[in-house]
Amino acid sequence: MARGTLFYLMGASGSGKDSLLEGCRRRLPAQLRCCIAHRYITRAADVGGENHIHLSEVEFHLREELGLFAMSWFSHGYHYGIGNEIDAWLDSGANVLINGSRQYLPKAMAMYPELVPVLVDVHPDKLRQRLIRRGRETLDEIECRLARHAQMVARMPEGTLHVSNDGKLEEGIEALLQVVVRYGREPEGLVPTS
Repeated sequence: MARGTLFYLMGASGSGKDSLLEGCRRRLPAQLRCCIAHRYITRAADVGGENHIHLSEVEFHLREELGLFAMSWFSHGYHYGIGNEIDAWLDSGANVLINGSRQYLPKAMAMYPELVPVLVDVHPDKLRQRLIRRGRETLDEIECRLARHAQMVARMPEGTLHVSNDGKLEEGIEALLQVVVRYGREPEGLVPTS
């Protein structure tokens, strides 16, 4: 059985990754054989818009020690993990879509040769406005975040796919679904594109 494809979604804070993933959860047809992994995070379940699984720091580190994460990293004061259930999903021929970290990407690519990096693109001016409306950071912090994101984008590996989330959300969801259609695998080979 052919191993599934791992789609590694990345983007700046405010780029709409959570909304894109939620939209895909509602619209993914069964024939695409795609599972969307939840992240395990030490951030409270009611903080932020992500549909994640909250763990205390003690439980997170226990799971890490037991080898229950396929990937784990620390960012912005929280621990993030992707459960090792994704390995069973990939081995069964399922495609897997995860919400990854731009900084962790090199490690993830070393572990998963089939990984397809996908970057959510949003024009910097639009991203700035979204972050201002969100109201979580000062203007200086927002500018630092935007500069850091621009540096990371410049270092994206060759072959990184891009999904625009500049327009209507439904257009972004459709663009992400088309990435899964085009690059996803099923046991017999590539998922048909028509």
